[in-house]
Amino acid sequence: MDKIIFLAALFIIAGIFWWLGRRVCRACEAANLTDWGSVWLNRLDGLNRLFCTRYHRLIYDPIALPEQGAALLVANHISGLDPLLMAAATRRPLRFMIAREEYQRFGLTWLFRAMGCIPVERERRPEQALREALRVLNKGEVVALFPQGGLHLETAPAPKLKRGVFKLAELTGSAIYPVRVEGVTGHGHVVRAVLLRSRARMINFAPLATASIDQHEHLTRLLNGNRD
Repeated sequence: MDKIIFLAALFIIAGIFWWLGRRVCRACEAANLTDWGSVWLNRLDGLNRLFCTRYHRLIYDPIALPEQGAALLVANHISGLDPLLMAAATRRPLRFMIAREEYQRFGLTWLFRAMGCIPVERERRPEQALREALRVLNKGEVVALFPQGGLHLETAPAPKLKRGVFKLAELTGSAIYPVRVEGVTGHGHVVRAVLLRSRARMINFAPLATASIDQHEHLTRLLNGNRD
């Protein structure tokens, strides 16, 4: 009799978990706005949007990327939450350029590979990542990157932007779409920023159609918070 009760309890618990799982999947499917080319990635997209808008209370206007064709999406880099916020604010898949050490972070490489992220070896062969980004842009995809390099605290001196984004823009004729991330509680941290609840904001700026020196200075001011 005890065995029957135990099995019945297991069956009920399994049924509850199955029901909850279906509810979560449906909620993720309803929130999904980007076609990543697979069902489970699309569900993760919906989950990320719910996570960013409900938990991190993200306030944003959708990033006005072109519906088709190549584009470069750039942002300031204050935390490990930044890529999640950027993905939640657009309807196109983003091919993030990320540091090799982050790409190889334990338990996440499979996800970065599935998303088509481009690992960058900053010290040894950064040109390999640029070649891959160039190939992706020539296919008409969107490359997302952080031209400030590593994490940059708002209280630190303004960093010089890496030249890679301008080189990619020059070689492909792609417009640069700048956004600025603000309001992240765990700024300066990777995992902590994802876990601590924020009042995140994303500010969009007009795209830069050329890669001139003036535009370089203009982009530097936008990403560093000086919008004059």
